[in-house]
Amino acid sequence: MGDIAILGLGNTLLSDEGVGVHALERLRAGYAFPAHVRLLDGGTKDIELIGWLEDVDRLLVLDAVAANKPPGTLVRLADDDIPSHPGLALSPHQMGLRDLLATMELLDCVPAEIVLWGVVPASLETSVGLSPVVGAQMDALVDRALVELRRWGVEPRPLKTPGRRGTEWQPSVMAGEPK
Repeated sequence: MGDIAILGLGNTLLSDEGVGVHALERLRAGYAFPAHVRLLDGGTKDIELIGWLEDVDRLLVLDAVAANKPPGTLVRLADDDIPSHPGLALSPHQMGLRDLLATMELLDCVPAEIVLWGVVPASLETSVGLSPVVGAQMDALVDRALVELRRWGVEPRPLKTPGRRGTEWQPSVMAGEPK
């Protein structure tokens, strides 16, 4: 089985824009993963992440998603549905993921399968916490990520019963560099 990366993206200082990083933190705190699965806090980085991703076979991205849907709506995009060329904004932070995927295409190191699970943001205001509507979707977003991983043959082991914290969950301010 090839390497898998779970990439949480977003700015945790802009409310719902940080939902991908918050979901990654929840996965990291609640589950143990096999050695071939990497959990990466990408924050708002873009092509700097190539060194972490150039050898993965599957990539699961967690992020806020700009979509013509109500705030709090879960969105799944896969492979060619994820834009990698300029002109179509996917995430409120606009360029990061697009630039990363476009550069990976140029370098011929695109993973065989890419899935993005995200949530349509309700607020992009300066705030460390998630809005109530997006916070209420955290459990569902993490569950969707776990289902995707199981589809890829990965069975994360619960470290403890992950708290179903929903809207009251207030994660750490910054998760730091990718590990």
